Amino acid sequence: MSKHSAGSGAAAPADADHVLGEEYEHEPVPMAARRSLFSMVMVWAGFPMIITGAMTGSLLVLGMGFSRALVAMIVGNLIMLAYVGALGLSATRSGMNFALIASRVFGTKGYALASGLLSTLLLGWFAVQTGITGALVASTYGLNYVAMTIVAGLLYIGITFVGVRGLHLIGLVSVPLFFVLGLFVVVHSAGTTSFDAIWNYAGNNGVATMSMGVGLTVVIALFIDAGTVTADFNRWSKTGTHSLIATFSAFPVSNLVAMLVGGIMTAALAVPNANPFGADNMFGYMNKLQIGWLGVLAFLFLYINLGSVCSHCLYNAATGWSRILRSKMRLMAVILGLVGIAIAAGNVWAFFIQWLSLLGIIVPPIGMILLVEAYVLKHGSTTQKEWRTLPFVSWAIGAAVGFIVEFQAPQLSTAISAGLVAAIAHLVLTYSAAGRAADRAPA
Repeated sequence: MSKHSAGSGAAAPADADHVLGEEYEHEPVPMAARRSLFSMVMVWAGFPMIITGAMTGSLLVLGMGFSRALVAMIVGNLIMLAYVGALGLSATRSGMNFALIASRVFGTKGYALASGLLSTLLLGWFAVQTGITGALVASTYGLNYVAMTIVAGLLYIGITFVGVRGLHLIGLVSVPLFFVLGLFVVVHSAGTTSFDAIWNYAGNNGVATMSMGVGLTVVIALFIDAGTVTADFNRWSKTGTHSLIATFSAFPVSNLVAMLVGGIMTAALAVPNANPFGADNMFGYMNKLQIGWLGVLAFLFLYINLGSVCSHCLYNAATGWSRILRSKMRLMAVILGLVGIAIAAGNVWAFFIQWLSLLGIIVPPIGMILLVEAYVLKHGSTTQKEWRTLPFVSWAIGAAVGFIVEFQAPQLSTAISAGLVAAIAHLVLTYSAAGRAADRAPA
């Protein structure tokens, strides 16, 4: 659908100004219903500026040393800016969510495989983050894990139920709170050592064990799933410029800030065999200081901050499955959210992390195929076929290369390798098919 037709509505729907407005699961967002630049920045900035990003920054610094980890953070985030920015710009022009765009690329039935995979992966990450919330609160304050997890999950479902406006509101609170507390943790921890000591920190116990390729994959993989379905968010932007600015607020700004908070703290404290997913993170650091008001703030911060990423993941999952099942986003948010809470409360979420990361290998090819279709081939938006074979073949080739790199060439970046190979394969296969069709055409 053209930019003109996607935004040709003369007025917003009657309920667009209410809290529970239309979410446009099955049609492009009309221009009159698009959101402001500030709202889009809050939606995107509130996604990656989270404690999990700080934990990831700590892992990178432990594995690579500070200076090399910083390079991986910057380069990885710039790659994400290009990738997510291009996908988001395409969505802004069409007004369509990921599932609608994928139906034009993979087919009106075939899209369900791509959309269903990504939506399920994001539901898995919702369960993991909800489980992390409950685990950190229970271990820190001696509270019941199941109860704290259920409270967290229900809160996150409530935020998602409001819709894209809910993502805006949670970002409005989460972003400044993270920035202030993150700055406090960085300044306080860095005050225990020197700049040179932080910069020259060589890694856990003085040993760097992580290659640059793996470091880049870690940075990219953290948000590659949500970044690939960026259309669910960027379809709400009024202009392409707004879309790119909103993406920039996430990659590199918010994501890099979060990673640096964890990375600087880890290098400054130089704790042997630190465990960022245990007590050696900014949340644990604030509680170890045993300052009454800071402990209370840390408790609220954890629920609000992880509530931001959880609500975004659940929104993506619910939007995708609502399209596949011809349902409504809010209904699917409740159903899928309860499934995620059950997984988290059952304390099996930790077993999902490696599995979800492994499945993430097959995500970059999907996004790269969408980019090739949108910016090079420019014909995916006109097809109404139920199944398009070539995108699936290209996806399979890229994913296969990703798995080979993961297990046979770990020094390379799995995400970059899988995505680039899929894009090249799709171009070659499409032009080859076009050439064969031309040869068979009558003179």
